[in-house]
Amino acid sequence: MKNKEIKELSVEELKDKLAEYKKQHADLKMAHFVTPLENPLQVRTARRTVARLATELTNRENQ
Repeated sequence: MKNKEIKELSVEELKDKLAEYKKQHADLKMAHFVTPLENPLQVRTARRTVARLATELTNRENQ
């Protein structure tokens, strides 16, 4: 997800997407430990998306 897309989400949608991407990241990491992924950059992309979502959620809660 791009930052522009993230900023358009509501707080509830941010929480839902954050949970979804955290699960996806954990699944990708586990799959990569068992057998190497064809595209290991998926793990990095998922991790960065989780960070973007968490950052936006924190910024909104602090305002």
